[in-house]
Amino acid sequence: MLSGMPQATWQAQVAYYRRRAAEYDLTSYGDVPRADQRIASLIGQLRPEGDVLEIACGTGIWTRHLAARARRLTALDAAPEMIVLARQRVADARVTFLAADVLDWVPPRRFDTVFFAFWLSHVPASAFGRFWSVVRAALAGDGRVLFVDDLPEAAGRETYLAGSGEVVERRLQDGTRHRLVKVARDQSALTRQLAELGWHTAVTRSGPDWLLGEARPLLRALPRCIRGAGPNLLASSR
Repeated sequence: MLSGMPQATWQAQVAYYRRRAAEYDLTSYGDVPRADQRIASLIGQLRPEGDVLEIACGTGIWTRHLAARARRLTALDAAPEMIVLARQRVADARVTFLAADVLDWVPPRRFDTVFFAFWLSHVPASAFGRFWSVVRAALAGDGRVLFVDDLPEAAGRETYLAGSGEVVERRLQDGTRHRLVKVARDQSALTRQLAELGWHTAVTRSGPDWLLGEARPLLRALPRCIRGAGPNLLASSR
């Protein structure tokens, strides 16, 4: 699946999120009601619309707000335990949940909006181009890609394996230790890397902790300007 990275590392990342599902919201966001308010505000600012694809939907904390704006929504995650929680949170007939690895998934149709939150930093450099090829295959001709992620400063809260700038070790509440990918990409790096892959991208900050991005394939209009996202409500490592 991945060139330049052991298959075991990618599988270990999926296993980590499967085991973390029950504690994810609290350990990621802390004050979940406040986080939910911030998420609602950001989704309102980003304005997803039409037939929406959400990659790495997790527990559905973003899915609920996407569903409120979408004509229909497909929410994808590699961890079945996350899908179970997302279904419990989002009871909407317009939402279809799928348990699948996005790098092995073939989009069944094209979507008006492709969205992912706190996923891109878990894509290793060796799979970055492949991931964006899947996104391009899933995107309608006049569609938009919207994403949210941590600022590079989040890397300072991680424990990287010796000699690695991508693989970190984390411990869950049950004491188990897990390895996963966490790549710190700043605004300029993302813009440059995506331009090399044929995307126009606008990336800006939301408070001191999150990045907001919008991308469209080249030969199309530049992305809409992403305005300031208001005050910071929380800071965490996903």
